[in-house]
Amino acid sequence: MHQLTIAEIIRGLRDRQFSSVEITGHLLGRIEQLDGNYNSFITVTPELALQQAAAADERLAAGDAPALCGVPLAHKDIFCTEGVRTSCGSKMLDNFTPPYDATVVENFNNAGAVTLGKTNMDEFAMGSSNETSYYGPVKNPWNTNCVPGGSSGGSAAAVAAQLAPGSTATDTGGSIRQPAALTNTTGLKPTYGRVSRWGMIAFASSLDQGGPIARNAEDAAYLLSAMAGHDPKDSTSLDRPVPDYIAGLNGDIAGLRIGVPAEYFSDDLNPQVAARVQDALKEYEKLGAQLVEVSLPHTHLAVPAYYVIAPAEASANLSRFDGVRYGHRCEDPRDLRDLYMRSRGEGFGEEVQRRILVGTYALSAGYYDAYYNKAQQVRRLIKQDFVQAFEKVDVIMGPTTPSPAFALGEKKADPVAMYLEDIYTIAANLAGLPGMSLPCGLVNNLPVGLQIIGNYLDEARMLNVAHRYQQVTDWHKASAV
Repeated sequence: MHQLTIAEIIRGLRDRQFSSVEITGHLLGRIEQLDGNYNSFITVTPELALQQAAAADERLAAGDAPALCGVPLAHKDIFCTEGVRTSCGSKMLDNFTPPYDATVVENFNNAGAVTLGKTNMDEFAMGSSNETSYYGPVKNPWNTNCVPGGSSGGSAAAVAAQLAPGSTATDTGGSIRQPAALTNTTGLKPTYGRVSRWGMIAFASSLDQGGPIARNAEDAAYLLSAMAGHDPKDSTSLDRPVPDYIAGLNGDIAGLRIGVPAEYFSDDLNPQVAARVQDALKEYEKLGAQLVEVSLPHTHLAVPAYYVIAPAEASANLSRFDGVRYGHRCEDPRDLRDLYMRSRGEGFGEEVQRRILVGTYALSAGYYDAYYNKAQQVRRLIKQDFVQAFEKVDVIMGPTTPSPAFALGEKKADPVAMYLEDIYTIAANLAGLPGMSLPCGLVNNLPVGLQIIGNYLDEARMLNVAHRYQQVTDWHKASAV
């Protein structure tokens, strides 16, 4: 039962092959039995899940079942959930229980989905390996000595270990696509503004975007259909119609123009990863697509620009967590200064403190123009690169990550090496474009991801392009367990 995809679960529930209570109970049992190996959940909600599953079964029996009615899912612990702890992977919010649901969670509840629990993540979504969580690192189900990628590593690992058929996640610099690539799952970062950020704890507000992680593109389409849409509570939410992502999955891709940027196949890319990606591109040629060389000449500036802009926004967003307004408060402070300093020093981990310091410095008087303004100018050039490329092509393809999953602790002492793990994903965030990662092979029995970057609000085409590949290959069916 745990091997079923979301589409198969939907059909099975409607055909009365099993009930939502049965499949929910089965997955809760697997989480209890197996998650000690992966640490993919921070909080499991069995009582809530079984209650929602029973209600879903009643709606299914009454013929009043919305799209995802009875489907068990997991939520990244960055989304606020009414009555359920939302820690964001941090000691700072260890005791935070929101009185409301994030819009994404509310949308899934309205679609009838069942909440299995909250998944582990890098603290405040800051990390590329899922090793900075206050609740310990997540382990990759394909090799528990390796990282699953971050910051949505818990969501990806839960799907890869077949503890949940799908999960919510967020992507600020690649945090949906990178863990999807390292765990052989399919992850999609929508266009900035396509999915509401209301109730999603902010890291870098101009970059953060929620999206789904699932086993294949069809399941990702089901999840995105529930997540996407305008939200008047989010001032950055796009008021644009949401296409029928499911209906668009079987379109012909003959004649599709695929842009292949030379900058994504530099010496920094593992040769075996490059070979798997090239194999995937050949499959697309067999399906009738046309490969077109394109150039994204400012790609090498994406990482340095990102690591000025994102920490700058983080330093502002996280200022509210001071032990007075929100978050952990230290014991017996001597005075107000001691209260602020010790509360933040005790509540935030090392990586979060590093980024707050970098961001505060970049925004300080005398350095704002030299760093923050300059980074925003670079961001504009990166966006312009994509605008020019999409005048020639329909989608852009390349590797998601420069290498397969690396060992736990291998890059923890070298922040720059860690930041470069997102070298191929960050540019899409800076430009606000949608991107996704899908399985395209194995290297030393570790998964490799193919990245698809689409034009603005072109998620439907991306999902169709990914689905067509998965109809003629079976890499997405390879399992870690």
